[in-house]
Amino acid sequence: MQSRHYLPPVALRPPPGVPGSLGCQRRHTLPASEFRCLTPQDATSVFEIEHEAFISISGMCPLNLDEIQHFLTLCPELSLGWFQEGRLVAFIIGSLWDEERLTQESLVLHRPGGRTAHLHVLAVHRSFRQQGKGSILLWRYLYHLGGQPAVRRAVLMCEDHLVPFYEKLGFHPVGPCAVTVGPLSFIELQCSLQGQASVRRYSC
Repeated sequence: MQSRHYLPPVALRPPPGVPGSLGCQRRHTLPASEFRCLTPQDATSVFEIEHEAFISISGMCPLNLDEIQHFLTLCPELSLGWFQEGRLVAFIIGSLWDEERLTQESLVLHRPGGRTAHLHVLAVHRSFRQQGKGSILLWRYLYHLGGQPAVRRAVLMCEDHLVPFYEKLGFHPVGPCAVTVGPLSFIELQCSLQGQASVRRYSC
């Protein structure tokens, strides 16, 4: 039976510019708004959100359905989904990487010995965009990674216009990414997780 990785309730104060509040959630409200790691059974819902979010903009998805199932089987603890009333509304999928910078191989590989969490994709359902959910989910995800001692940093690649979004959440650009996807080029950003050790345990 596939195990599910549930995250404990967390009392967090969103940084300036991030709308909404995670706050200290009461247990009887958790089913209405739940954060948990994803499983292969969530792959279809994940792909539907990803496909709608990316195809209309870039004409391609960061991950296809088989790759989503692949990562959710190998490293579900590096994913995070936000569910409201049992419905997936936003998600992040990541894997481990063991080199200083991203390469084409990093798009499809999970390196268990790596200390870098590579964020492959962050997407929000179209009905829940422009509500700050992407910022809150990413912030929550970074705290989640901070609870994994082997993970020292997070890394991602994005197009130029998205750099300010990630900078607000603690990422900093390290230069052009060596990875290209079709005609698209990207900026690589990194975020140190060394200051997150104190958030490994929470209680409300």
